Amino acid sequence: MTTSRRPVLRTGPVLMYHSVSPSTGPDPHLLRVSPDRLDQQLRTLRRLGLRGVSLAELVDAHDRGRSGRLVGLTFDDGYTDFLEHAVPVLARHGMTATVYMVAGELSGANEWDEGPRWPLMSADQLRAVAAAGHEVGSHTMTHPRLAGLDPATLEFELRRSREVLEEVLDAPVRGFCYPYGSFDRAAADAAQGVGYDHACVVKDYSVSDRFTLPRFYVGQADDALRLTAKLAYHHLRRRPRRRDGVTA
Repeated sequence: MTTSRRPVLRTGPVLMYHSVSPSTGPDPHLLRVSPDRLDQQLRTLRRLGLRGVSLAELVDAHDRGRSGRLVGLTFDDGYTDFLEHAVPVLARHGMTATVYMVAGELSGANEWDEGPRWPLMSADQLRAVAAAGHEVGSHTMTHPRLAGLDPATLEFELRRSREVLEEVLDAPVRGFCYPYGSFDRAAADAAQGVGYDHACVVKDYSVSDRFTLPRFYVGQADDALRLTAKLAYHHLRRRPRRRDGVTA
């Protein structure tokens, strides 16, 4: 992956979730967090003096120089349990989040995964999420890996998913998330080119501009101690590199 031509953007931490459910069924990809665990994690953020917000709010606050105590909360794929279980927990703590919807699977399921099928939100459910104050972002039409994708398919996945979601919400869709965290220069340029305001990846801190914002995974095993350690690690990775004793 090549170095971005866009300015570096160093926001606060961005947490990556998927499903929030009390289910004890099979979860081979470790995508599920229970509502109780999510509640504990948000309480940990509050104890640390932090507030969880959508990625759009985090980026906007950074642009104003006011993001110091904010943490981005993101939920990939658009599972129905976000509305049922995550939204009430977020409301309890006065926090917001971004849910990234696979636009071609409204009312469908996670067909891209091997393993159990979990339901995805409908258009009405997405509108309810937006009405509750949360951001809805795009996660492509079909959840493909974008790195190396041919230009026509890349354009379709990014542009059409945004159009579908804007038709559903009757509102702009500003944010994008690369499935599997798979991206390259062409994908990041395409995200900017079709009109997104920002986009996020997974773990990769090598670029970190407005269209490659890094996030880290949060799962059921992340109790207060582990989450605090992950937040500290993020700050270490985000620290500007020093060259000959001078901060870059």
